[in-house]
Amino acid sequence: MGKRKFLEARWNNLLMLNYEVAPEVLTPFLPPYTVLDLWEGKVLVSMVGFLFYDTRVLGIKWPFHVNFEEVNLRFYVKHFDGKQWKRGAVFISEIVPKSIIVLMANNLYKEHYRVLPMRHSELPAGDNATTFLYEWKLKGKWNKLGATVSNHFEDIQPGSPEEFIFEHYWGYNKLTDAKTMQYQVEHISWQIAEVTNPVFDADIAELYGEQFVPFLSEKPFSAFFANGSEVNVRIGEKIVSDLTLAVSPAL
Repeated sequence: MGKRKFLEARWNNLLMLNYEVAPEVLTPFLPPYTVLDLWEGKVLVSMVGFLFYDTRVLGIKWPFHVNFEEVNLRFYVKHFDGKQWKRGAVFISEIVPKSIIVLMANNLYKEHYRVLPMRHSELPAGDNATTFLYEWKLKGKWNKLGATVSNHFEDIQPGSPEEFIFEHYWGYNKLTDAKTMQYQVEHISWQIAEVTNPVFDADIAELYGEQFVPFLSEKPFSAFFANGSEVNVRIGEKIVSDLTLAVSPAL
């Protein structure tokens, strides 16, 4: 909690389509000193679409970089710090339409951001549901991630599959074969709504690699939606052994 905030924002309308993958597909991305975090023995990745609002990077609202979309592909890990297990996410790829976010996150956190044109829509689907759609343009074609979502929200229940997907409060990145970046993500527990009619239409091979095509081309294992909240991302640390943390340079 004492580390400086790298990013402050409000994350809204988080749609997550979850897919089961073979563990060896994730081996090249697995950060040192972490292990895969499994849901009932299954290795899951999530295609995630959501909105950034009121964004501040290092305390600054950068012009034209305040409100925007993001779509990412992530998976789930655990790290034991000598006292407790910390549950976190690793991002394979992140898409945003804003260049400053990419420059800072890729350089400071070794994230895997890229800039593409993006858009989103939110349309009524009858009296009790809303259709959400996130799109990004690649090689002249609009790729899509969307679903129909109930307008009724409930709390996340302990031990539920939604808790496993949404309640990861650490981020991890592989820096080298011997170093990992760790950073803390802070937010309240979100409320969730029922999801139907999930849609994912994208150039999987170009975006994520041929190894993901067989898995992301299948029907999602599950699909979840959360309303979101204010979020803080703290300045990161470098894990250089199982127990030792080296603080990243002050900004």
